Amino acid sequence: MKDNIPAAAAAQLRRVLTGKDEVITLTLAALLAGGHILLEDQPGTGKTTLALAVSKVFGIDHRRIQLTPDTVASDITGYAAYDRRSEEFRYHPGAAMTNLLLADELNRTSGKTQAALLEAMEEGSVTVDGITRELPQPFCVIATQNPVGQTGTNELPLSQLDRFMIRLRPGFPDKQALRKILTDRASSDPLDSVTPVCDGETLKSVISDCSGIFVSDSVYDYVCELTDRVNRSESIRQPISPRGALQLCKAARAGAYLDGRDHVVPADIRACLLPVCAHRIVLDPSARLSGETAEGLLRKVMKETKSPDDRRSGR
Repeated sequence: MKDNIPAAAAAQLRRVLTGKDEVITLTLAALLAGGHILLEDQPGTGKTTLALAVSKVFGIDHRRIQLTPDTVASDITGYAAYDRRSEEFRYHPGAAMTNLLLADELNRTSGKTQAALLEAMEEGSVTVDGITRELPQPFCVIATQNPVGQTGTNELPLSQLDRFMIRLRPGFPDKQALRKILTDRASSDPLDSVTPVCDGETLKSVISDCSGIFVSDSVYDYVCELTDRVNRSESIRQPISPRGALQLCKAARAGAYLDGRDHVVPADIRACLLPVCAHRIVLDPSARLSGETAEGLLRKVMKETKSPDDRRSGR
């Protein structure tokens, strides 16, 4: 039963996100790895639609919060208010008390509100008036950012950006995919046709199974070699942290699970390297001025680093 869930979930998501199979696969990998997702792209590219479809596919509770400059931390964590009838303070849950939280326009809210959300992501709990409350499990945040029109926005510090397992940029559809989008939405919303493939308890079990996917010593060595080469580059100012390497391995385990394997192969690491690590590193100003990008550096390191498969074949 559980073995069919990844394929069934991907098929359901393809109904609403046309021509974006890689984005769907990486989104599922992050979710099954217990990570959080940052969708960064221009308006109208399907960021919100993807998040809503994910919540429907897995039959989990979800909430959506539109983040604005006047959104406060208690909107995320909840607050305690005095109840005259019971003569005690009563907790009112915030947006984070859910399985999947869609946080729209994360960079348009205050730093304090961002910190409240990112603390909930890291700790899996919220603290209000000295009382800590555990968040429902599984708990995943899908946050969106619009890179256009940065006036009045609050860029996430790298230490907080690091809390997201992956950053994805869905991009605009090609001509063929756009035509399918237009015809599919001519008379109905594909979101209405999405049906659950499992419930929250089953999803928790799948997440647990993903954490047990085997990673060999040679693959761990490959991750360490990639990370070390990136971090020793003269173009790097802020390197990949140990947390980043751990998240890379977790995402690769989920990728292997989605591919129907019980072990990670080097191709899983390569498939996850850019979405997991590109947002964690900062290039030296001189490298940025010369046109170098984090994605370009990671591709270069992948090309230059022999994988365990290469060594076995003598390449």
